[in-house]
Formats: sequence, structure tokens, C-alpha cells
Amino acid sequence: MANIFKKGDVVSLKSGGPLMTIDGTPGEKITGKLDNEYLCIWFRRQTPESGSYGEHLLKEDFLK
Repeated sequence: MANIFKKGDVVSLKSGGPLMTIDGTPGEKITGKLDNEYLCIWFRRQTPESGSYGEHLLKEDFLK
């Protein structure tokens, strides 16, 4: 099954929260990320944060 999102896409959680950038996709071997999740990064003020989320929790956001 193909991934809906790709590296560099801007997403947010369906429940709300900050805009995040996809930095890793399902199938990539990245420490701290489950094989079927997306690794997302964002900034809290000037501090980088990261987390991994299942596809069902994310929605694409468009910056205009």
C-alpha cells in the first residue's frame, strides 16, 4: 500500500495542534519510530520537537 504523505509534506493532527513536517515515512528504519508510522517534526518556539503518528491521525495542511 502506498503512503498518502511524503517527506516534506506539511500536516497536522486531525484533533488539532501545530503544523508539522513529515521527516520519515512508514517502512523507513528510523530509531524511535514504529515501522508503520510517520515521523513528524515541528518547533515549539525555537526548540525542535518530534513525534511519530499513524496515518489515520494526520491530515494535510496547505500553507498559502
